[in-house]
Amino acid sequence: MKILVINNDLMERTIIQQVLQTNKHEIIPAGNSDTAMHLLQQGDIRFVIADRATTDIDEKEFIKCVREAQPPYYIYILLIALKVSDTDVTTPHVGADDYLHKPIIPLELKSRVHIGTRILGLGDNLVQAKDTLEQTAMFDPLTNLLNQKAFLSLSRGELERARRTQAPLSLIALDIDNFKEIKEKHGDEIGNDVLVLISQAIREKSRPYDGVGRYEDAMFLIPLPGVIGQDAEKIAARILKGILNTSITLLDGTAVDIKISVGVVASVRITVNMEIDVLIEKAKELISTIKRNGSNQVEAIFV
Repeated sequence: MKILVINNDLMERTIIQQVLQTNKHEIIPAGNSDTAMHLLQQGDIRFVIADRATTDIDEKEFIKCVREAQPPYYIYILLIALKVSDTDVTTPHVGADDYLHKPIIPLELKSRVHIGTRILGLGDNLVQAKDTLEQTAMFDPLTNLLNQKAFLSLSRGELERARRTQAPLSLIALDIDNFKEIKEKHGDEIGNDVLVLISQAIREKSRPYDGVGRYEDAMFLIPLPGVIGQDAEKIAARILKGILNTSITLLDGTAVDIKISVGVVASVRITVNMEIDVLIEKAKELISTIKRNGSNQVEAIFV
């Protein structure tokens, strides 16, 4: 880890350097607050050891400036001081994270640095966990497509945009007609494999910016803002062809038969009363009709 050391005492700086190098840290020296702030603004420094007695950090309110700058990551500050006042420990938002009293004892310095790096590591883990939770909240864990909640949020936004601009909007619905039979015959694991392969085919054949969502167990939805009529049908047909061309076989070479129904619900102009739920219900009704007429085809309606 890169550690910024702000200290002008040669003997103390030598002790700090020996401790940090022994623990394989990279030392970035600075003699004053201005130099230190410049180095921090360049990025990549997460840990600061600052000496209150031999530098101008108090006069320049260095620690307060670091906190108020609000860098994109947390900067841990270990303050070396002759003594610590009550004011120091009651101002956490502008104060140091830890304090080391003079004279510097190498073993104590090593311990304080170790604690600081562990705290930074725990903080990074929490940020990563938060990002993972946010991803989980938006995406279906199996197919990595938008889950129902995220899809509804996205599609409602697209519908409102189409309403404001008086632009057309289409909705593609794809359903695996025989998904229940596939799971009953081959098991849930094969069923999951089918969902993954089909979701990949949908993503490959749809446009890069389309918000593809897994809406229900075996139903996928794609909003198409600004697209209507034959153009929407062509996109749906391209996706269907991509799915049907996807080879899905068991370990023994047996092919898994897939039956897909694709419906396109299109609206030339989004009215005041039109909601995304209405388009979805119309798409479900159309899917049911396609199933009765025979799978592996595309049909479209206007609403």
